[in-house]
Order: sequence, then structure tokens, then C-alpha cells
Amino acid sequence: MRSTFTGVPGLSATPDVAVVVDVMRAFTVAAWVFRRGAEKIVFAGTVDEALELKARHPGWLAFQDGAPLPGFDLANSPARLRALDVAGRTVVQKTTAGTVAALAVADARLLLCASFVVAEATAEQLRRARPDAVTFVVTGDGGRAEEDLACAQYIAARAVSGPTDPAPFVGRARRSDAAARLADGVRRGWGGVHPEDVDLCLEVDTFPFAMAAAREDGRLVLRPVENGSYTG
Repeated sequence: MRSTFTGVPGLSATPDVAVVVDVMRAFTVAAWVFRRGAEKIVFAGTVDEALELKARHPGWLAFQDGAPLPGFDLANSPARLRALDVAGRTVVQKTTAGTVAALAVADARLLLCASFVVAEATAEQLRRARPDAVTFVVTGDGGRAEEDLACAQYIAARAVSGPTDPAPFVGRARRSDAAARLADGVRRGWGGVHPEDVDLCLEVDTFPFAMAAAREDGRLVLRPVENGSYTG
């Protein structure tokens, strides 16, 4: 399995198999959403589209990154998610990096969205799919985010070599600019940031499911995938 690591600007064509990585915080939040019982996540391309989808579907929730915005139910914080009941719900997610990158490779035959909390489950999906090549899309900082690259390289190593010490990869993520920005946001009292967010984003192999995205009724929809159940 050949692994390529790139940002959205480096994509020349839609890859056959793509793993889109957003550690801090979109796909850590997504994993926690599924852990807490949500049915699915619908990716929105814009803030207006997210709010329109929520308005059109009573009972849906809408998440965004950055400071809390009117009409949204959560500002993309895994720790703050604990105060929100998502069981059985559909969540619309709009973020600056993760959802944008997923939409950019929406036509991949196999599209997985990942972070450290689902790293091993994602690697297992790749082992089962046995692709010749995988494109890992690094989403943060225009494709240069160290935390996303570290997570992508950890998943790639697990997929090819099996058991791999996560400590060096997590250490790189903990020292990343994104972790520093979140910590600074906590100190400054920014809305939508929680003191536990970084630690939750750096937990490894917390959940036994991967997350696969595919088009449904014209929308890109993310769902949890237990190992062995993907048939794409």
C-alpha cells in the first residue's frame, strides 16, 4: 500500500481511496458524536447551507468551528459535546478544514474521515480494503498541519506494519500550532473552546469504529463503520 500525504491544494485528481484527517477538532468531534449515539453526519459546504439544512429538517443539529454562531448547536468542541444530547439525531457539520477537505474528495471510491481516536479502526478498514494506494488528505493549515500529518502517518504505519508506538506521533500533535492555538484560546476565554479539547483530541484508538463518507441524496454523509462491515 503506497501512501501519499497531501493537502487539498496538492490534489490533482480525485483519489480512489482517501483518508481525510482532521484531529483538532472536526473528526474527533465526529467520532464522539457517533459514540454518543447520533445516526449520521451531513457535511455542509457553507455556514448558510448548514443553517438551511437544519431549518429544513426539524430535529437536526448543526455544528461549526470557531466562535459560536447564532443558529448552531455546538462550536466543534469534543468536551462541550458532553452537554448535548445527540442520540438518534442527524448532525450537520461545517468546518474550515475537515469538512472542506472531505467535500473535495467526495467522489473517492472509499472515503474515510479520521483522527487519533479512530486511528486503528481506520487502519483496519484499509487493511481489509487492500488498496494499492491511499491518499491521506492533511486538512489543517492548508495541508501543512503537523497534528494531522502525524495522525495520517500513524494510521499509514498501522495499516502496513501493524502495532506501532503512538507516542512519537501524539507528541508531534501535542507540540503542534493547532494545540497551541486551542490552549491560547482557553487562556483568552474564547467561546467554543474547552480546556479538555486538546487532551480529548490526542486520545488514541478510543473507539472501535471507522468513519466512512458517501453521497446520499446528493449530500456527503458520514456514518460509523464497524470493522468488517464495509462493502464498498
